[in-house]
Amino acid sequence: MKKILLACSSGMSTSLLVTKMEAHAASIGEEAKIWAVGQDQAKKEMADADVVLIGPQMSFLKGEFQKEAAKYGINVDVIDMMAYGLADGKKAYEQALKLMGDK
Repeated sequence: MKKILLACSSGMSTSLLVTKMEAHAASIGEEAKIWAVGQDQAKKEMADADVVLIGPQMSFLKGEFQKEAAKYGINVDVIDMMAYGLADGKKAYEQALKLMGDK
């Protein structure tokens, strides 16, 4: 099962994207746990994730998040701006998979 953590300022703006990503994963027959949290909670939840995607409004925190994620051997990236803006679950899911590599 793939475990994808989304982080945004409050955890609210990514909730629609989570739903769309889950729907895409199900449509291609993959099991995935995808959840969204606010930036304060994200560092605590990283230990349970295979990858972390952060909202574009938090791009300035990428380095800080990557440093924390390195402890768990996972990658962090900013959600593609178009995927985020359009709540494109397929594109965001594929971005997460690419970051995970062979996990």
